[in-house]
Amino acid sequence: MALWKDTNPGTSPAPTSPGVSPAPVHREPEKTNVAALSPEPARRPAPAPAVRHEMKESHISAELTIEGKIVGSGHIRIAGRFKGDVQVDGNVSLDSGARLEGHVKAHVVSVGGELIGNIENAKRVELLETGVINGDVKAGSLTVAAGSRMRGQVEFGYEGETRSKGETKGFGNA
Repeated sequence: MALWKDTNPGTSPAPTSPGVSPAPVHREPEKTNVAALSPEPARRPAPAPAVRHEMKESHISAELTIEGKIVGSGHIRIAGRFKGDVQVDGNVSLDSGARLEGHVKAHVVSVGGELIGNIENAKRVELLETGVINGDVKAGSLTVAAGSRMRGQVEFGYEGETRSKGETKGFGNA
């Protein structure tokens, strides 16, 4: 009695003598009725290109008032009121009529509402015509629109430069 199904019904194993191992059986590859799509052997698919993750934008709507802290990557648009620090690996936009009380660290900061706090290490800060900043700004570049208001100290244009304490550039030091 056999416990397996013979896949080649027309062949039977050759009788063997005790103590003699049977000769290896050569089998033909199975044939199918499906034609190959190409005459060349199958190749591995090319590696997929690196996936670029686009930054998503989070939004605090005009009707919301939130207290807390925002930390992460991605862009944030504030149209309502937020009290707390914002530190993102992305951009921060403060819409007209919005209010943010806290420090901001981001790549690009656009202020169309009211910001009460400092902006640190931004590549670019845009103060729009409806914007108000009450705090210090340290940025690579600063764009100020007519009609905007600001109270505080500003440092811009020193992106990538380091200055030692007490050194002032361009004020008579030789």
